Amino acid sequence: MRHLSTACFIVVAYLTGMRPGEVMALENGCCPEPDPPGRHLIYGRVFKGVFDQDGNHLSAGQPREVPWVAITPVVTAIRVLERIAPDGLLFDTAAHTILRGRAATGRTIGFEAMRHRIEDFTAFASELALRLDRPQETVWADLHGAIGTARFRRTLAWHIARRPGGLVALAVQYGHLRTTMSAGYAARGRDGIHELLDIETARATVDTLTTLHDDLTHGVRISGPAARRAIHAAAQAPTFTGSICTHRQARDILGNPALTVYDNPRAFLMCVYNRDRALCHRLDITDAPRLGRCEPSCANIARTDQQADQLRQHAQTLEKQAASEALPGPLADRLARCAEHLLGLADRHEHDRIALQEPPS
Repeated sequence: MRHLSTACFIVVAYLTGMRPGEVMALENGCCPEPDPPGRHLIYGRVFKGVFDQDGNHLSAGQPREVPWVAITPVVTAIRVLERIAPDGLLFDTAAHTILRGRAATGRTIGFEAMRHRIEDFTAFASELALRLDRPQETVWADLHGAIGTARFRRTLAWHIARRPGGLVALAVQYGHLRTTMSAGYAARGRDGIHELLDIETARATVDTLTTLHDDLTHGVRISGPAARRAIHAAAQAPTFTGSICTHRQARDILGNPALTVYDNPRAFLMCVYNRDRALCHRLDITDAPRLGRCEPSCANIARTDQQADQLRQHAQTLEKQAASEALPGPLADRLARCAEHLLGLADRHEHDRIALQEPPS
């Protein structure tokens, strides 16, 4: 039961982005069944930056204006916690100790106690994985120390910033620039987790530029309508490497139109974003590309030698699938056409690519 409740804390903290104190303050009934059926919402409390009219911090917090969006694993975790702690706080100390059955105390498990529970759960999970002959599911030792309770939000921000097409429910909740705005949803107040998202997005941008700069320096060539703009942006990468520590630094990078280079590994290209030239959206107003809708003829596209090689590798995979006798004819034809199209893009890259040494026009 101890490990079960700890696992529930991990799921809720990681997949919502709540602060540890906000998770601990959740109460039974915080995630009602939607009527009519739809997206589950979590109604909780916020503590950071909450003051009364005299400027005194309110230790009890206040109800959060915008509820959290709950995806299925989070709802499941909350339902388990509601069975463990059927009254009051979901992490009430009385419900999560050996002396279960006592009346609710109104006090939650402390941060230090939860940190120890997480470390114990990590050891338990790794031991269980080895016992079940699943060594790939063990939890590796962390070089940065104990996991603690506060690192889940940073991890979540990293994944959203680098996976713009995924975790849609979470992206809607956070109002993330590269996902939510491009999907047409209204922005939320950009504080707390949003600052982490901005920092991680800026770091992802700099990582893309740094990798491109190193590749170009070592002779890798680049093609596409936006190739020269990509070269210009990559030339500025050394200025920012290792310097993004604050939200202000992140905003400076995200607000610089000369640095809007997005890696799109699913499409085997980079988007050197310019709103006026973008084909991924025609009617909607957005400040970020829709990376799931890249058009081959878009003027914002650039592609490196490595990405062209990836095109060829993927085309070969599709050709092998198309050659399978077990595949229906129409599907095999579609895969073969897709492979031919990818090979055509790779051939175009070979013909049009330029090197760093060539002066930009």
